[in-house]
Amino acid sequence: MLRRKGFTLVEIMIVVAIIGLLAAIAIPNFVKARATAQTNACIANLKQVEGAQQVALLDGEASGNVGALTWGILAPNYIKTQPNCPSVKTAQYVVTTDPPTCGAATTYPLHKLP
Repeated sequence: MLRRKGFTLVEIMIVVAIIGLLAAIAIPNFVKARATAQTNACIANLKQVEGAQQVALLDGEASGNVGALTWGILAPNYIKTQPNCPSVKTAQYVVTTDPPTCGAATTYPLHKLP
């Protein structure tokens, strides 16, 4: 009697089903972790911008008025570069408000300082 060695179709289908089930569980967790990391990075950027605002106002820039601050004042002198929101690479921070706000705050409502 000859017996062929190898996997049967049922065994392969069970393995594929198990891998699919594991992927269905893992992928949403990765997406949620990425969104949380981007939110935390945005809040950290907002804290840096707020610190730059406060130092600029202490130095007498914009006559002590937050509404008169611009990136032209902040970026070269008080913060190295103008950061962008990690979730939306083109969204910039609004520095004329106190505290500063994220340009993508309408899309991502958690992107704000507590």
